Amino acid sequence: MIEPMPPPPPALRRVGITAVGVSLPGRVVPTGELQRRIAEASGLTLPPELLARTTGIATRRLAADDEYASTLAVRAARQALAAAGREPEEVDLLLFASASRDVVEPATAHIVQAELGGRAHALDVTNACNSFLNGVDLARSMILAGRAHRALVVTGETPTRAMRWRLTGLDQARAALAGYTFGDAGAAVLVEPVATGGILDVDTETWSEHWTVGGIPGGGSRHPRGDEHTYFTGDGRALRDVFEKIGPDILHRVRHRTGLDWADYARVLVHQVTLPYLDRFVEVAGVPRDKLEVTVTDLGNLASATLGVQLARVDPGLRPGDRVLFIGLGGGVSLMTMVWEKS
Repeated sequence: MIEPMPPPPPALRRVGITAVGVSLPGRVVPTGELQRRIAEASGLTLPPELLARTTGIATRRLAADDEYASTLAVRAARQALAAAGREPEEVDLLLFASASRDVVEPATAHIVQAELGGRAHALDVTNACNSFLNGVDLARSMILAGRAHRALVVTGETPTRAMRWRLTGLDQARAALAGYTFGDAGAAVLVEPVATGGILDVDTETWSEHWTVGGIPGGGSRHPRGDEHTYFTGDGRALRDVFEKIGPDILHRVRHRTGLDWADYARVLVHQVTLPYLDRFVEVAGVPRDKLEVTVTDLGNLASATLGVQLARVDPGLRPGDRVLFIGLGGGVSLMTMVWEKS
């Protein structure tokens, strides 16, 4: 058993991200190929390039049959540990923070740890597409509370397995459309005390009355067998309307509390569902587009792995003192922001 770590001394009461890892499946699937497969399975005639035009997604990655949520998480975790020069045994908290999972029980974090090795306290964190950001925040909180010293936060997302391939009609196609935005990926970060910088601010906004707007109802106590409930369904327009209604408030609060404006951030990383969603976010929020890292066009909607993959892309170009604003959007509905300064 790992002994609980004492609280960090006051001089080190800063916690930050010290290493990043990413994992992408090797199979690249063009959106045109995806649409052809759906049309053939359903016997429907769909307008040419319908999915590509409505989503702005050209390609995405699909996990192989023998690649699971844990598989992608383990690969990303190994990359993050290697970047930090750490071994799994040096981690005392492991959080699998994802909307996907390998099994209903036990926590997928145990499957990840069994592959990695180590004896860290392991558990799952689940909050739709905000899972990974929630996991980073929980890791930080536990370190500040003295419950952990070094945390590994991982996600493995395989939402393409919730796509409905066979449609019975256009009404079903409309309900299933949001599921055709997905791509698969894994990401990981190491979270630990730092001498400078670190996570400077966290905020959340939750409107749970909108939990029915989108999701996968199968597998829970309401629909234990799955059947028709195992596919992702959602109302993309309604979800966007909710985000537009509550999103500006949280961004105003962050600006007021931190005193930071768009010019003070080296990059702004935002969850990306489709390209039109991202364009609308730029319009509503006023963020300079050159601050963004656009991943949706070539990878699709990566669920909770989105922000981790974006961070892995931009991290090599960041310098100590550079600040990054994370903006998470998740079904439920929840928004989350995190301000991080590279140490």
